[in-house]
Amino acid sequence: MRIVRTTGLLGLLIGLAVLIGLTVWSGAALVREAIAGIGFGIVLVVLVRAGTASIAAVGWWVLFPPKERPPLSTCLSLRFVREGANALLPLGQVGGDLIGARLLTFFGVPGALATASVIVDVLVLAVTQALFAMTGLAVLVWLGADSSVAWIAALGLALAVPALVGFYVVQRRGGHRAFGWVLARFRGDWARYASAKIDRLFVDLSALHASRSRMTASVVLHYLDWLTGIGEVLVAFWFMGHPVSLAEALVIESLMHAIRGAAFAIPGALGAQEGGLIVLCAVFGIPPDQAMALSLVKRVADLATGLPGLVIWQWMEGRRWRERRDLSAAATSTGAPVSGTRVSGTPAA
Repeated sequence: MRIVRTTGLLGLLIGLAVLIGLTVWSGAALVREAIAGIGFGIVLVVLVRAGTASIAAVGWWVLFPPKERPPLSTCLSLRFVREGANALLPLGQVGGDLIGARLLTFFGVPGALATASVIVDVLVLAVTQALFAMTGLAVLVWLGADSSVAWIAALGLALAVPALVGFYVVQRRGGHRAFGWVLARFRGDWARYASAKIDRLFVDLSALHASRSRMTASVVLHYLDWLTGIGEVLVAFWFMGHPVSLAEALVIESLMHAIRGAAFAIPGALGAQEGGLIVLCAVFGIPPDQAMALSLVKRVADLATGLPGLVIWQWMEGRRWRERRDLSAAATSTGAPVSGTRVSGTPAA
């Protein structure tokens, strides 16, 4: 865990250094003027971001079997927690998903199902992101833009496909057998306990994958989530006085997210997003200062939607702690055993 934190902090520092360096190189005064030109548009960008997160929450929610599905409001709030932790904390870009799975158990969702739902949701997000990037690449070629950028994007997507296939295989029987083989090498109660937990997890993973209707609905919703994000680019450049076409905005947004995905180990993809946007915007004749302004406005959207998510997380953790403390005190006074609690106030499963 210490290694993960150290790596995350190192990546954060490097990313900040790159971000500052690119801002200075682009012309700090010009970047500031470009951001000032957006003005009220920043509010609209934040609203678009909130919309994409909400659509993503529904895409996660539909994965659950109807009888075990938590309230939509729960998935909505936890989606913002996941977004905030991934974008703002030095946990890489997957730490928020682990936090989301944990918090879901506060609402009575069994741990295995909560974890399985997040794993499958991340897979669907990754697959639809790849499809979105492929769409952007196809549009880039159709526009007849710089072929070198197209080749680099195509190479990146080609490298991503085996990783996606491997991620899928790990969730299926191949992964179950691999975990089972490793645990079979050990003895003791902890090994049996871990084996039972793994078995339960893969049962839930299989159940989620088995429903084609729910998986299809999730894919459609998550792809719509990515498409909605194009609005951030359209709004930002329109207010900067440099409007771009829908096709150009699609290329910039889709391939920027591909770059962010490749830089998953860097918190918030700091530096990588900025460098990627400078290159992508240059393809359409957009100067570096406006590309940096777009990136920094997107960072404002990260903060505006992510900070409330972090507050929700701490509120849930605090309420959970208080409930457990009160329950423990009551059990101590009566001699009764302590049981689990959930945020809504009824016993957790």
